[in-house]
Amino acid sequence: MKKIITLALVMSAFALLISACSATKSVVNGGATRSAYVGTWTLTDVGYQNLVEGAVQTIFDQGPPASFIGSTWSFTNSGNGSYTLSSGTSQKIFWSLNGDTFQFKKIFEGDKAKNVAEGYQLAIVSNDGSNMKIKAPVGIGSTGTGYVVYTFAKSK
Repeated sequence: MKKIITLALVMSAFALLISACSATKSVVNGGATRSAYVGTWTLTDVGYQNLVEGAVQTIFDQGPPASFIGSTWSFTNSGNGSYTLSSGTSQKIFWSLNGDTFQFKKIFEGDKAKNVAEGYQLAIVSNDGSNMKIKAPVGIGSTGTGYVVYTFAKSK
């Protein structure tokens, strides 16, 4: 009887030890949690990586990159949001994180986010809760990729 109890205790301890050890999880999106994105942000710069300035004429199917500098972007924890250009043009969006990707889709009057299939995916470069940098890939010819890099500063 003693041997059975001892064996059961040893097996339980072994099972506990095995379940406590798990693979190391990698940190995505610069280690920032969803809450680091919530708030109001100002787009302070639009830059280019592996692209010549002026190579991209329109961003987010709306206007030239320069028209977005100074725009205000608001993100709520529920995924709702909006951006407002300096000209006053405003657009509702729905945003989310998918690993190291920041994604959003435009929501027009009468639309529901779940019914909108098209949107934009941007790679997260960094987000420390006060400053954020994300970049959108742009195909170069048949083999290369450049990026439009967006730099934000948190205002609220």
